[in-house]
Amino acid sequence: MATRKNTQPPARHAADSHDLIRVHGARVNNLKDVSIEIPKRRLTVFTGVSGSGKSSLVFDTIAAESQRLINETYSAFVQGFMPTLARPEVDVLDGLTTAIIVDQQRMGGDPRSTVGTATDAHAMLRILFSRLGKPYIGSPKAFSFNVASISGAGAVTVERGGQTVKERRSFSITGGMCPRCEGRGSVTDLDLTQLYDDSKSLNDGALTVPGYKPGGWSYRLYSESGLFDADKPIRTYTKRELHDFLHREPVRMKIAGINMTYEGLIPRIQKSMLAKDRESMQPHIREFVDRAVTFTTCPDCDGTRLTEAARSSKIKGVSIADACAMQISDLAEWVDSLGEPSVAPLLATLHHTLESFVEIGLGYLSLDRPAGTLSGGEAQRVKMIRHLGSSLTDTTYVFDEPTTGLHPHDIQRMNGLLLRLRDKGNTVLVVEHKPETIAIADHVVDLGPGAGTAGGTVCFEGTVDGLRRGGTITGRHFDDRAALKESVRKPTGVLAIRGAAKHNLRDVDVDIPLGVLTVVTGVAGSGKSSLIHGSIPAGEGVVSIDQGAIRGSRRSNPATYTGLLDPVRKAFAKAHGVKPALFSANSEGACPTCNGAGVVYTDLAMMAGVATTCEDCEGKRFQASVLDYHLGGRDISEVLAMPVTEALEFFGSGEAATPAAHRILDRLADVGLGYVSLGQPLTTLSGGERQRLKLATHMSDKGGVYVLDEPTTGLHLADVEQLLGLLDRLVDSGKSVIVIEHHQAVMAHADWIVDLGPGAGHDGGRIVFEGTPADLVADRSTLTGEHLAAYVGA
Repeated sequence: MATRKNTQPPARHAADSHDLIRVHGARVNNLKDVSIEIPKRRLTVFTGVSGSGKSSLVFDTIAAESQRLINETYSAFVQGFMPTLARPEVDVLDGLTTAIIVDQQRMGGDPRSTVGTATDAHAMLRILFSRLGKPYIGSPKAFSFNVASISGAGAVTVERGGQTVKERRSFSITGGMCPRCEGRGSVTDLDLTQLYDDSKSLNDGALTVPGYKPGGWSYRLYSESGLFDADKPIRTYTKRELHDFLHREPVRMKIAGINMTYEGLIPRIQKSMLAKDRESMQPHIREFVDRAVTFTTCPDCDGTRLTEAARSSKIKGVSIADACAMQISDLAEWVDSLGEPSVAPLLATLHHTLESFVEIGLGYLSLDRPAGTLSGGEAQRVKMIRHLGSSLTDTTYVFDEPTTGLHPHDIQRMNGLLLRLRDKGNTVLVVEHKPETIAIADHVVDLGPGAGTAGGTVCFEGTVDGLRRGGTITGRHFDDRAALKESVRKPTGVLAIRGAAKHNLRDVDVDIPLGVLTVVTGVAGSGKSSLIHGSIPAGEGVVSIDQGAIRGSRRSNPATYTGLLDPVRKAFAKAHGVKPALFSANSEGACPTCNGAGVVYTDLAMMAGVATTCEDCEGKRFQASVLDYHLGGRDISEVLAMPVTEALEFFGSGEAATPAAHRILDRLADVGLGYVSLGQPLTTLSGGERQRLKLATHMSDKGGVYVLDEPTTGLHLADVEQLLGLLDRLVDSGKSVIVIEHHQAVMAHADWIVDLGPGAGHDGGRIVFEGTPADLVADRSTLTGEHLAAYVGA
């Protein structure tokens, strides 16, 4: 008789049951008690309109808590050197794994930071040249443009065997830093005519530098120094007096009875103004620097940043400066050709790093490219380099719109990388708007339904097919495809660009039509930004809005950033006959307990700092007496709590009617920021919101030509339609709009397209197509043409 086999499956091991990340009751920023379960070892895409709470859930809740828990495993000593993170506002976070965050924060604008130094590739090259370079010049430091050559000698006192012994010691460090430009690659020349009027004396107000006003301390430092006659015109100074005025080394002296340090005007300006990143300067300082300073390539090192010795050491005729200047795809081939067994492990690691650049679509960069010049998308992909080929598994990778700045052709490669990370057993969480990337997800979480206070809830969870049928905003717009325009506008003139040769451009001649919507496109690295930003500088008649981050502290908000607070303060002050400064939380009206911050910060050393709402002002930031003043029945704190749409109505008519404030609010509503409250800290705005805030601020600038760099960054499919409407209104009002863009909906909406390519780096830099979108689709001669034709279904 046949025996029956037991067909029950073996019992599941307890360790295999933890295959979900559970989030319950998340309340960070605008999240409203969000509870979801995310599958591990799968690709989950988070989508929803800009400002719906995606980043709050993924970065500020899941990734932040994972990082905080990891930091707590280190000793208190180590934690003291790490950023302190507070526990996110959430009831339960279960099943977390180690999170690796790859966000879109721009890389530091430090002039010494390059692609090579940011990715360890330069460090490996320095070791390679210190081992194989002929002639031998020293350790890897000798090839570093961040290490200066120094030497010194002197007597030191040493306690030995109960006796004090004096010994002579000397030391020397051989560094690779060019002594003239200090490793920056460029030197600055100051135009003296922009610093002072040499026909005037100091007492007549000769200095024309911003901040040096007669009577001010900066001015009195020179006029009352006694080193030269303050009543004598500068042009009549002797050589000695001119040297003391312009170049004198720092020296302590008494001026007006106060001990001060006197220093020549040129070194003083170089330290106070030129040491800063240009983008972080105040507008009037930036204008002065652009006018007075010329940046020229260092004649000693020819822009390579390195000493002559560092450039003289070569491997097979190539110096480290030549290697860093090569396109990375070419450098990878050169490293591969070395085949030196004595440094085989180093060559293998370096080759792998360089191949990762090529694989991720950044093979067109060079290692000497300044990190501050990378776009947001390029910076994010540079950060991804170190994670490709990593042996780690079962970790959580968190990406913030990895397709930013990518041509549709490059998005396919990025999708492949995301799937590879997942297939190694990792959990991949992606915040994304592009339908091409949403389509490859195993699991989709759609947040919304609106933005700001109208968002913060989960509208849909499930598969991509379920999203299509789900009826949410994302689901409805998922298969939207913009149609080509039936008729295009006629240009009113042309902007001629001749012989453009910046970076990889090859003497490009092109006529950009004016009075229409022109889109400049091409694969990443084809030369779009080099052509437009390099040939159409912002200035007279040109308003340029790039992807640079908005700089602002937690005290900054849309009202202060856009200048809206000025007319609002004046309206309050005029209504009550008091000073406008009372209505500023950063000035006289600030609550004295929290200094106008609304919260009191308690620093707990290596523990997470605690922010508690100020008990005196209850988070309103103002003194109680200031809140007694009302305008249209509202006090200043209530006005700052209003969303833009409500404030637009409030300042539009009635007692509170303020035309200046209404104009600014109108522009904010125009760019789709109607839901943002006026007093919301800038630090809590999403990337897309910040760029639109910048656009709203510049819309009032006097200029006939608008240059926008990827304005769809961080925008939901539904928001792109509103942006196109705004661009149309700008063109219809008589402006010329030039957009650098990859989004096919914007291309299809253009009146004229300029396509660069055919590839990236030295494979690009040429115009491969000029004409209307309809001609590009009919032609299909370029990668853009093929993708646009597929997009519009032609």
